[in-house]
Amino acid sequence: MRQTPTYAELIHVFGRIGLLSFGGPAAQIALMQRELVEEHDWLDQGQFLRALSFCMLLPGPEAMQLATYAGWRLRGTGGGLIAGGLFVLPGALVIFALALAYASYGQLPVVQALFLGIKAAVVVIVLMALRGLAARALRGRMDVVIAGLSFAAIFLLQLPFPLIIALAALWGYVTSTVQDTTTPKPASVPLRQTVSTAAVWLALWLVPLTLLVWLEGGLLADLALFFSTLAVVTFGGAYAVLAYMTQAVVTDFGWLSTAQMIDALGLAETTPGPLILVTQFVGILAGIAQGGAGLGIMAGIVTLWMTFTPCFLWIFTGASYIDALSHRPRLRGALASITAAVVGVILNLSLWFALHVIFADVSLTRFGPLPVWDSFQWQAAALTALALLLHLRLALPLPGFLAVMAVAGFALSLAPF
Repeated sequence: MRQTPTYAELIHVFGRIGLLSFGGPAAQIALMQRELVEEHDWLDQGQFLRALSFCMLLPGPEAMQLATYAGWRLRGTGGGLIAGGLFVLPGALVIFALALAYASYGQLPVVQALFLGIKAAVVVIVLMALRGLAARALRGRMDVVIAGLSFAAIFLLQLPFPLIIALAALWGYVTSTVQDTTTPKPASVPLRQTVSTAAVWLALWLVPLTLLVWLEGGLLADLALFFSTLAVVTFGGAYAVLAYMTQAVVTDFGWLSTAQMIDALGLAETTPGPLILVTQFVGILAGIAQGGAGLGIMAGIVTLWMTFTPCFLWIFTGASYIDALSHRPRLRGALASITAAVVGVILNLSLWFALHVIFADVSLTRFGPLPVWDSFQWQAAALTALALLLHLRLALPLPGFLAVMAVAGFALSLAPF
């Protein structure tokens, strides 16, 4: 019989997971599988997989939400807070330090040379993420059609990401009718319990948002509103929403430049924790630009709160319903169509990112973003080709891969041609 871990044991294990959670959600989920199922036997394989499937259908970072669920399953709400918090906090502290350093030294030639190699590596990382998601999500011809239409909608028509997600969800909901009859229907969860849990976490999320909008009304309010919206539509993880976020951050708000957004993603890839911590980097730089380091730190805290408080809301409210999901065919269909649409959105991000790394200038036309051919950067193209070769041949761990590419970018900057 499995023993319930103590709070001290939870802190020890999830603290280690938080410090070692490099490499994106696939590596993070594999780390939790080893720690929670294989080494400590706190969850059985069925519980782990059902929870993973549920978290992959939610908006937000699935690995962080899986950690939160595991803590909740083991020690209730306190355990969930410990597990989810420790998964995020190490990376968040590193991001604070990196963002403050970047604001001071990011424009130095040596730093830009290092970043060129990291950017080339991130192009390959995003492509590999797309390949992995497509293999899981595109299970039939209709999924491929949804992905293709989603790509055309965002790349050619520049339709907003939330609209694409809503249309995909509607299609999946209307067309799905097959119900799973292989598993017994689980016991119902008391409605009062669900409502009270949701009310607490909605208040923790929306009361600070309301106060910022009412009392502050400036940058912090704008950040809170934007990243609260982002928390609701981030199906498919950080890669899926980056194109939408970049458009808003660069074009609509003018908080960062396109180059800074690319650097932000590169830095977020080098830290432990969920990649969605890139939002924290954006908030910090926006705050520093408008009011110095003090406002930057406040902006980073606001961004973190608005990004991750909804994750606790989804898990603590919905975890009790995991076993009931298979008996909701229309809901499963809607979420499956969203996942297929996300493949098309990430394809758009892959092209957008590669174009902005390899070409100095990219113009927005009625056929989507197209490069200015005279601005081709052969150094960036060569580093991207090297990154692809290293990834396919050597399969280096992510921190080592990024370090090698940063050194390659610096070495290329010293070349006499």
